[in-house]
Amino acid sequence: MTSAPAAQRVYDRIRQEILDGTLAGGSLLSEVEVAARLGVSRTPVHEAFRKLEAEDLLELAPRRGAIVVPVRPGEAADVLEIRHALEVSAARRLAHADPAVREAFRAAAAALLAEQDRIAAAGDLAAFAAADADFHRAIVTASGNQIADRVYASLADRQQRMTIGAVGARTDRLPVLADEHRQLAGLVVDAEVAAFEALLARHFLTTHQSVLGQAGTQPIFAVREDA
Repeated sequence: MTSAPAAQRVYDRIRQEILDGTLAGGSLLSEVEVAARLGVSRTPVHEAFRKLEAEDLLELAPRRGAIVVPVRPGEAADVLEIRHALEVSAARRLAHADPAVREAFRAAAAALLAEQDRIAAAGDLAAFAAADADFHRAIVTASGNQIADRVYASLADRQQRMTIGAVGARTDRLPVLADEHRQLAGLVVDAEVAAFEALLARHFLTTHQSVLGQAGTQPIFAVREDA
């Protein structure tokens, strides 16, 4: 009898708990404890742990279980640099696209922003982090560059965890972030690439300043903006 359905259930549950911050970076997970909590044997738990290790979300610890891999401070600048480059490139590509393409983005962004407003009002940080990732990726998706879209999608896990870590208990910041997203969307629609680039840099820096400060590093676009 295969353990695949149980392993998938364990994988889905532990992955979600890592992404929404329930399991913080550095947390030690025991196969026995997880199996008991989720009502399965150790075999599907081990299979799920191996899959999460391959995604760099867990680090297996022999005879101990697994440790939740934190988003290391030095990674924050790297992730933000890639995101900034891809989104600015997408905005530039959209500025040269048929106006109908930007109008289609406007409609898609309006729906995403309405959902963000609802989530922000409820103070649901985990849901907002997922919605934040959806909004920023929508800019890249709208550009039509499928390679860039796939690369951006691969950053989603780190992106959500970084947002949750950056906002923390300050859920009063969520409406501010939603408003900044609204401004960014407007600049894309109006083909104001330079203004979009500058606002996106400020948006990233102010949101993630605590993590960047801990690492003692700044993404390259911050250096360029300050120059």
